[in-house]
Amino acid sequence: MSKSEFLSDEWFTAVAALMTEHGADAPSTTSMMLNMVITDTPWGEREMHMGAVEGQAKMGQGHSDGADVTMTTDYITAKEVFVSGNQQAGMQAFMAGRVKVQGDMTKLMMAQQGGGPGGNQALTDAIQEMTE
Repeated sequence: MSKSEFLSDEWFTAVAALMTEHGADAPSTTSMMLNMVITDTPWGEREMHMGAVEGQAKMGQGHSDGADVTMTTDYITAKEVFVSGNQQAGMQAFMAGRVKVQGDMTKLMMAQQGGGPGGNQALTDAIQEMTE
């Protein structure tokens, strides 16, 4: 699979294909939906959702109704955390006020312990691999 720029329309299409290829199974104990607003992207502000509901990982463009948490951050921070897997950068950005969170922080913290999309490491690795 060719590489796609993080949060581009092509990237979202590739993520959907990878979710089909690698499966979107998630632990049935994981149930949390996160809406994200990412500012300062090459395409303006972007909205996306990610999480797991009823044993299925979900990720895509736009917001999901009834999300547990909404997070707003800039493109550089989002890319560092979600593509590079640098959780420390996310914590530093949060402490510096570059990450704003509304909603159930407890659910967000519990979900972060499960890894990437729905806790599916093969899917997480494939998304990181195809992202530039």
